[in-house]
Amino acid sequence: MIDTETLQKFRDILGPKGFTDDPDDIAPWTSDWRGRYHGTAAAILSPASTQEVSQVLALANRLGVAVVPQGGNTSMVGGATPPMDGSALILSLRRMNRIRSLSAKDNLAVCEAGVILSTLHDAAADAGRRFPLSLGAKGSATIGGLISTNAGGTQVLRHGTMRALVDGIEAVLPDGSIYEGLDALKKDNRGYDLKQLLIGAEGTIGIVTAASLRLVPAIADRAVGWVGVETPEDALALLRMLESRLGGVVEGFEIIADDGLGHVLSHIPSTRSPIETRTPWHVLIEVDLDEQTEPSAAERLEGALAEAFETGLAKDAAVAVSEAQAEAFWKIRESLSEAERAQGPALQYDVSVPVARMPAFMTQAAAAAQQAFPGTTASSFGHLGDGNVHFHVRAPKGTSDGPAWIAADGGRINAFVHDAVVAAGGSISAEHGIGQMKRTELARLASPARIATLRAIKAAFDPRGIMNPGKLVPLDGEG
Repeated sequence: MIDTETLQKFRDILGPKGFTDDPDDIAPWTSDWRGRYHGTAAAILSPASTQEVSQVLALANRLGVAVVPQGGNTSMVGGATPPMDGSALILSLRRMNRIRSLSAKDNLAVCEAGVILSTLHDAAADAGRRFPLSLGAKGSATIGGLISTNAGGTQVLRHGTMRALVDGIEAVLPDGSIYEGLDALKKDNRGYDLKQLLIGAEGTIGIVTAASLRLVPAIADRAVGWVGVETPEDALALLRMLESRLGGVVEGFEIIADDGLGHVLSHIPSTRSPIETRTPWHVLIEVDLDEQTEPSAAERLEGALAEAFETGLAKDAAVAVSEAQAEAFWKIRESLSEAERAQGPALQYDVSVPVARMPAFMTQAAAAAQQAFPGTTASSFGHLGDGNVHFHVRAPKGTSDGPAWIAADGGRINAFVHDAVVAAGGSISAEHGIGQMKRTELARLASPARIATLRAIKAAFDPRGIMNPGKLVPLDGEG
C-alpha cells in the first residue's frame, strides 16, 4: 500500500478538488465495465491541466508509484482497472474536459482527454460538422480513452479507426516531460511517430492529455435500412453490391445474428423488430450524403435494395421513414452488448479476421464452439465491412454462477476461440484493446518479434514501470 506521506505529496500538487482518498468516491472506479476485474486504490488523482499531469507523473516516477490512467472507465478488457494489491493510484482525466478549439474552416477540433464523445458530437454539430466515430458508450467514453485503445465503432467502414482521425497529440511521458504534438501537419518526416505509438498504447507509455481530431461535413441526408438475409455470405455480397452501386456513401454496415436481435427485444425496453420476417441474419445499413442531391439517400438505398430482392440477397427489408425510426434501428445495434449481458453469463470476444473470411468464421466458429463445449450457445455480430467480429459464447442454460463457469471453462474456451481467429489470419483484439484480459493470450499467440518489440518500447519509455502496470505488454515469463 502507499503510505500517507506519499499521498500527501500528491495532494499538495492537486489540491482538494484534484485529490480524493474517500473510499466511497473511489469505489465506483475500481471495477471494469463488465464487472470482471476489480482492484483497489488509495486515492484518485484528478489533474485539471497538462501541467498538473506533468507534475504528478514526475513525482510518481521519482517515487516509483504506479498510476492507472482512466477516462470514462468503459474498458471491455480491464484496461483501466487498478491492481488488487493497492500499489497504484488512479489518475483520472475527467476534469480535463475542455474543447480548446473547434474550426469548421479547418475541419479540426482540439479536445482535452476528458471530453466525452457525445459532447464532441454535439459541439461539432453546432458548427455544421461532425466527428465520425460513434459507439454504444458515447455518453461516457472519453477522447483520451478512445485514443489510447484506438477505438473503432460503427463508422470505420468509411472513416477508419481513431488512428485515422487523430491529426495531433499532446501527451505527458512517464518522467513528466510534455510531448507537444498538436499541430495537424499533413507531412512530418522527423523520424519515429510518437503520436502513432501513443494511439493504442493503453496508457502504458504515457498519458494523452489532448488531441487534434479530424472533423467531416455534417450529414445533409441519410438513410438507414434494416435487411433480413439468410447467411453472412449473402450479407457480404449485399455490401459489395451497395458499394458498387452507391459508391463511397455507405457509412455503416452491421451484421447481427437473429438470436442477438431476440435478446435485445427481450431485454431492452421500447425496441421492436424493424421487419416482420425473422431471418437467420440481419443487416443494418446507413447511407450518408454530405449534401442534398437527387436522388435522395433513401431513394438510392431503396433502389439498391430492390435489386437485392431481385437477386435473392434480401428476404425482407425496411428503410426508416423518420429520424426517430432511424435511431430506433440503431438502438438495437447499440444495445446488443447490454442485452447479451442481461441474457446471462457469457464470454465475449472482440476479434478481427480478413473481410472475405468473416462470413465463414461467424458460422463455422460458432458451430465448432458449441460442439467443443456442449450446452453452450455461440453467436456473433459485427462490422462486416472491416472484418470486426463480436463473438459470444454463452454459458449452458441454467448456469447460475457465471464467475464459477468462467473460472472452470473460460481458459479453454478462450484458447479455442483465439486459435480459430489466428487460423483465419486474424487478430485477437479488433477495437477493445488487450488490457489485462488478453495479455496472456497475446503472449501465447503473437510472434516473438512482436512481443520483444512491445517490451522494448515499454522499457524505453517507462523504465521504472509506473504506467498502467499489468496491461497490454506481456510480463516476463509470459509467451
